Amino acid sequence: MKKSDFKLTLYRAKSTVFTLNEIALLTQETNRNTLKSKIHYYVKKGVIEQVRRGIYVKPDYDKFELATKIYTPSYISLETVLQQSGVIFQLYEKIFSVSYLSRAISVDGHELVYKKIQSGILLNHSGIIQKENCAIATTERAICDCLYLYGDYHFDNLDNVKKENAFNIALIYGNRELIRRIKKIFGS
Repeated sequence: MKKSDFKLTLYRAKSTVFTLNEIALLTQETNRNTLKSKIHYYVKKGVIEQVRRGIYVKPDYDKFELATKIYTPSYISLETVLQQSGVIFQLYEKIFSVSYLSRAISVDGHELVYKKIQSGILLNHSGIIQKENCAIATTERAICDCLYLYGDYHFDNLDNVKKENAFNIALIYGNRELIRRIKKIFGS
């Protein structure tokens, strides 16, 4: 593959964040050394940027996509989703995700916080939507994640939350205390 084809392939892709393996699949480059050499060339030219070992981004990349690509599987949830949906009013600059480990890292000026959850819950897609190039929890799933991970939690505005959806999603956690907390916040 010519270098111009390599660049075109990356820019045609809907993704804005790539792992080394994803670039190999996109470009169909089987020689690892050739692939690394091409990537290095385009990083040097400023066409793509390496923000972390094995993670490359287009110039105007999606920071949520970045958060979900660093640790996989993971999805955007907790305070990030609750803030965007107007359930909490507190402003958080950090991006909160649920994953298989707990970490707080800084990548390219973005503060990313990962909270560990059991794999059975993490891999259950109830209340998780695929939005553009990353997985994001629905408001109801983010509420359940918060109550499960933090215990009691204060929500500022539950007017647009679908109570039935929250109850149904809470069942995947297999936790009676979570069900009790859901009933308490919704007054059931």
